[in-house]
Amino acid sequence: MTTRIRIDRVRASVGIAQLALQQIEDDLTGDDIDQTELATILHELIKDTDLPGGLIPALAQLLTIAARRAEQIEPDRDGDVSCPLHEAAALLTDNAGQLLIWAARALHPQGDPV
Repeated sequence: MTTRIRIDRVRASVGIAQLALQQIEDDLTGDDIDQTELATILHELIKDTDLPGGLIPALAQLLTIAARRAEQIEPDRDGDVSCPLHEAAALLTDNAGQLLIWAARALHPQGDPV
């Protein structure tokens, strides 16, 4: 596959993801959203029962794959590229994911929303 085609596919995929995220943002701004529905939406962003289920785990997985590729191609194999990518993936799952879990539980403390 040529580089140009790959970059075009990535660009198109990012555009689709941005449209999907805009739809979620539009849903979040609805006047009729209640705490259970908000908790459910947050839960959907973080659920990781079967990857790529959940946005945060899917993004973390993407960054991990990029880091592994960087490990193979970075010039001095010194981690200047791969380490920040691995750290970004960890921040998503460890920090952002955990904060979303806490927020969802605070909105719906009886358990996972439906």
